[in-house]
Amino acid sequence: MEHIKKRTFQIISIGQRGDFASKAFDIFIALTIFANIGAMLLETFEGFREYTSVLKAVEWVTVAIFTLEYILRIWTADILYRKLSPLKARLRFLVSFDGVIDLLTILPFVYLSGFIVFRILRVARIFHLFRINTGSDSFAVIVSVIIEKKNQIFSSIFIIIVLMIASSLGIYGAEHEAQPEAFNNAFSGMWWSISALLTVGYGDIYPITAVGRIMGMVIALLGVGVVAIPTGIISAGFVERYTREQNKEKRFIDIKEMGEVLVDDKSGLAGMLISDIERDHGARIYMLLRDEEMIIARAELKVKNGDILILHSDKLKKW
Repeated sequence: MEHIKKRTFQIISIGQRGDFASKAFDIFIALTIFANIGAMLLETFEGFREYTSVLKAVEWVTVAIFTLEYILRIWTADILYRKLSPLKARLRFLVSFDGVIDLLTILPFVYLSGFIVFRILRVARIFHLFRINTGSDSFAVIVSVIIEKKNQIFSSIFIIIVLMIASSLGIYGAEHEAQPEAFNNAFSGMWWSISALLTVGYGDIYPITAVGRIMGMVIALLGVGVVAIPTGIISAGFVERYTREQNKEKRFIDIKEMGEVLVDDKSGLAGMLISDIERDHGARIYMLLRDEEMIIARAELKVKNGDILILHSDKLKKW
């Protein structure tokens, strides 16, 4: 029974390379999620009213699959949380983000009147398929960049909030007498300030006085820069992360291509200059060991039998 549980856990977890069953389950769950979301979307179209029974059947089947998966995840929770007892592990899963999302995608189908708003949370289930435990995972990169730049992002959000409040108060003072219904208090200008700062400008509320219009132009211009601040911060974070990953990968490649070469009769290097060896073999010699001494490799230095060359080359296997 324990073997069956472990295998079940492996299958319902994110698929690993070589595990066909787990990969197939991921694809099956993805198709189930898309089928469920598609059925919900098609129910809103008048042209598909005649297929309501079919769409309801699709929803029934997909929710049944979600429920079965939810039960299996509860059953295998003690494998996910190995350090906890089976009961505590299951409770831990129930209150975890994944457990709560999974539950809220099932409840709306059972209690439509009370949980209909949570039906949209079924879309969030698709994120289960992308939680791969590797450092290069795209979602992990996004989260790490946001965490790394959280102070700068919070600062930019604070600036946006301050400008939003200031513009709301300013537009109220400029437009209240001219449009008492549209700007009856400071908070009523909040909608206008948000749409202006985010450069959306729906046009349902707009200034009509000269001062209000000037203020609107200034706030709209400020909004372009304000919105660009967090975007630039996150973009810079991605560039920094990519550069670090590239440098890290390059360092590892360098280490793999570093090696030692013994100068003997077989190598045919004895009596050659460092510069000649580097030119003929496409290598970069950094130093050599001679009689337990470490000597910096100079271009005019001649190697002898018994020397050990410390070098970098992508042709180490040919030496």
